[in-house]
Formats: sequence, C-alpha cells, structure tokens
Amino acid sequence: MIEEKKKKILIAEDDEDIVAVLEMYLSNSGFETVSAYNGLDALNVILKTHVALCLVDIMMPKMNGFDLIRRIREESQVPILVLSARKEDSDKILGLNIGADDYIVKPFNPLEVTARIRAVLRRAQGKTDTAKVLRVQDLTADLSEMCVYRGGEAIPLTPTEFKILVMFMEQPNRVFTKEQIAVSLNGSALDTDVNTIMVHISHLREKIEDDPKHPAYLITVRGLGYKLKGRT
Repeated sequence: MIEEKKKKILIAEDDEDIVAVLEMYLSNSGFETVSAYNGLDALNVILKTHVALCLVDIMMPKMNGFDLIRRIREESQVPILVLSARKEDSDKILGLNIGADDYIVKPFNPLEVTARIRAVLRRAQGKTDTAKVLRVQDLTADLSEMCVYRGGEAIPLTPTEFKILVMFMEQPNRVFTKEQIAVSLNGSALDTDVNTIMVHISHLREKIEDDPKHPAYLITVRGLGYKLKGRT
C-alpha cells in the first residue's frame, strides 16, 4: 500500500520502555512518531506541530492526561486515544466525556493499538463528499469542513461524535442500535464497547440539545436504540 504522506502520531507517555515499543510498532506500520514524556511537553508539541493523532497516558508528570486532553480540546479536534493503567469505568467515561475518541487499558497488545489508531483515523477522515451538506431541523453538517452548526452556531465535536451525528443525519428518523453504531465506526461491533457508544451519545446530547435529559434531537427508542428526529 502506498501512502501519500506518513501520518505523525504523538506519543505522550512517561514510561520510556512503552514509548520505545510504540515507536517501533508504529514506525513498522508506516507512521511517523514524536514523543513527549510529560503532559506539558506533549501540549507544546500539539501547539507547534501538526499531528494526525495523540496517544495519551493518564498518569504523567507536570500535567496529567485528563488535563492534557482538556487543553488539547481547547485548541484542536485532533483524534485522541488514551492508553492507561486506570481501568475503572469512571476513568474511561471521564476520558471519553472530555474529548478522547478511544480508551485502551494497559497492558496492551501493540498490534491492537496500531489497529485502533487506524480505526480512529478512518473515523476522523470519514467518507467525505467535499460538496455535501446535510441538514436536519436546524442542524447543518458540512462534510468538507467536518463542522456541525446549530442555527448557524458552530458546535465543537470530536471526530467520533461527528461521524456518529453524520450517520444519523444521513437517515433521520431511522432507529440505529448500539451495535449498528459501533459497526459504522469501526466496521465491527466487537471493536467498540456498548458503554462507549452510550457515552458518545450522551456527550452529543450535551452539545446539541437545550435539555440533554429531555432530548429533542437524539431520541432514545426504548429497547431498540436511538434516532435523530427529523422534521414532521
């Protein structure tokens, strides 16, 4: 396979052995890497260098991973994949809620990390049609710019949230199960935890709904899944 340009991956991790392993596997998979051993250095890389994706550890010196993700999201919608020994559901949910696109628990298989990176990058790129604009109610999705607007006001979404919302906007009023949403993201329902889908839906509602607890756009269809309510 010929790549037009090597995609640069930021590795934000304080364990030098883990960094060395990731650099080797990613390099062998055709990626370029840049590494930072603390949160502050990682943030400086983001501010000064274009990267295609960030691998972020949570327990780092100077700035922890959660704070780093928050700061990145103030500046960029670059895809973020968390690598962490913290395996509690509350940590995963927090990471996803503040802007991460995926979460992998240590110890991990480097081949799985590489596969997840490719999946997240595909998700971010999407199947964009540079001339396509979707409109449902007062939501507008510009696929060429990967931007969503509500009533003309831009809504900051992660690449994963954008992909999910576009899927709904392409077929308003259609009910999608959590498994179907997972397949649309990764090509397989096995690659995405159902709870992760629920977190992304919850986060989308927080961004597009006036009252996320009583949604007017992303509706839960009990026992089935979710749908985006179109005009009636």
